Amino acid sequence: MAAEKKMTDVQIELMVSVLLRAGVLISAAVVFVGGTLFLLGHGSETINVSKFVGQPSIDRRIPEILEGALSGRARSIIQLGILLLILTPVARVVLSIIGFAAEKDSKYVVVTVIVLAVLLYSLIGGAVS
Repeated sequence: MAAEKKMTDVQIELMVSVLLRAGVLISAAVVFVGGTLFLLGHGSETINVSKFVGQPSIDRRIPEILEGALSGRARSIIQLGILLLILTPVARVVLSIIGFAAEKDSKYVVVTVIVLAVLLYSLIGGAVS
């Protein structure tokens, strides 16, 4: 019978580093595209700094951000890039849980699930407040 393959700590660290790097690069590229589109559409506008005008509230919910980004709205694309950047550490924790579970390291799985719960609670709690 073939020996069961287990993931090593080095393999998990490599996967996590690739995920973090890819998450940052993808989010930076999305923000860059959105910023470029925004400047192409609004770059020549003059700004009145004597009067504060708030930004539209349309891109405050994930469905609105996705819908706007898919329709090509520059501000939504920028928001999507920021959202991807925020979700990168969450994906890292999820990947760590998967890696620890593959290693059959139940203590680290429990600790990492607690970290994920705290992270999600803080993100959701901050969005609701």
